[in-house]
Amino acid sequence: MREEEVDTKNIIKSRELLYRLIISQLLYDGHQNIATNLSNIVMAEPACSPSDRLLHVVTAGLEHEPDRKERPVNLGIGNNSIGPGLDLEFETDSSAAAPEPAQYETAYVTSHKGNCRAGCFSADGQLIATGSVDASIKILDVDRMLAKSAPDEMDPSRGEQQGHPVIRTLYDHMEEVTCLEFHPREPILVSGSKDNTLKLFDISKASVKKAFKTISESESIKCVSFHPAGDHIIVGTQHPVIRLYDVNTAQCHVCAIPSHQHTAAVTSLKWSADAKVFASASRDGSIKLWDGVSNKCINTFAKAHDGMEVCSVLFSKNGKYLLSAGKNSICKLWELTTSRCLIAYTGAGTTGKQEFEAQAVFNHTEDYVLFPDEVTTSLCAWNSRNASRKQLMSLGHNGAVRLIAHSPTHAAFLTCSDDYRARFWFRRTPTL
Repeated sequence: MREEEVDTKNIIKSRELLYRLIISQLLYDGHQNIATNLSNIVMAEPACSPSDRLLHVVTAGLEHEPDRKERPVNLGIGNNSIGPGLDLEFETDSSAAAPEPAQYETAYVTSHKGNCRAGCFSADGQLIATGSVDASIKILDVDRMLAKSAPDEMDPSRGEQQGHPVIRTLYDHMEEVTCLEFHPREPILVSGSKDNTLKLFDISKASVKKAFKTISESESIKCVSFHPAGDHIIVGTQHPVIRLYDVNTAQCHVCAIPSHQHTAAVTSLKWSADAKVFASASRDGSIKLWDGVSNKCINTFAKAHDGMEVCSVLFSKNGKYLLSAGKNSICKLWELTTSRCLIAYTGAGTTGKQEFEAQAVFNHTEDYVLFPDEVTTSLCAWNSRNASRKQLMSLGHNGAVRLIAHSPTHAAFLTCSDDYRARFWFRRTPTL
């Protein structure tokens, strides 16, 4: 009797999985209404995300049918492995999900003398940098910020936590600092500014306040992104043409084909983790993908956000997807192999078009998408796989949030605002 009960439970479980696969395939193929109706009939909970996993399963099964004379046509499906982060082709264990962003708390606040407009995390998540309209740059130590916010939890054996969280203050720009990024391997910080310069700082030397290398541009710098190896950097300016610089020689390279370029200022640039491609966003409303070797445009998503300005782009860890945000206050997840939008994260910016550029980011596990709502200065968060809205959280700023960046390694993020402040948010592990 027990064996029969186990068999019945397995059949029910398999049937539920099959329905979920069918619903995911329907969503993936764009049959939203059919998928929704089927989901309601079979009561598929939690919500399914778009996926072609069913196609993979059927293709693999047909390969091993003994009586099948014709082998299925190769559909271009690679040998994908389950890696860290977001992958819609595989079921995930929801119980292992990271904490919701609304559970984070302010751990430290630092102030500039002007609007705070730029910020970033180091690759190991141990440092953050903030930049301001006052032309200054601050570098802060994450452990010291946490120690300041919870001195009772501080480990006495770690002497470096006794110091002030701000470990460097850099002054070498003449105007607003617009973008910041840490070198992926070396203790180097690159900054861009409205003074038309790109500067590289050696942050290993406490006494150094000036850049060891300056690259002059003809336009205001908007965005930068280091090549994963750190030898090259791509730069976006008010000019539509993207620059690629050799960090060592400062030699500049641009795509020689004018038709490949954007037609307005570049707002965001990001390399993929494997450095095979990089993505760009622009005020012209398009997203472009570029070959990392030839520096040529290989794909364009025209009118990616209904023709409005695209504010940010970000690759998933496995390079399969691209997350974007537009001034229509909608965040989108694009599948790069098919060049189509799989998921739209909606519900932010209900008052209409936003005034300022805002970024969509993943959390460190890519379980959630984060986006700052401009009008309410609250944090919008969605489940990255099925776009279900999570709890809103006030970000505590008295001005518009001009930048959000999430730690690549921890449950922590940074917000920079026009109220002159940068807030460091952290999710502490509850102690038993």
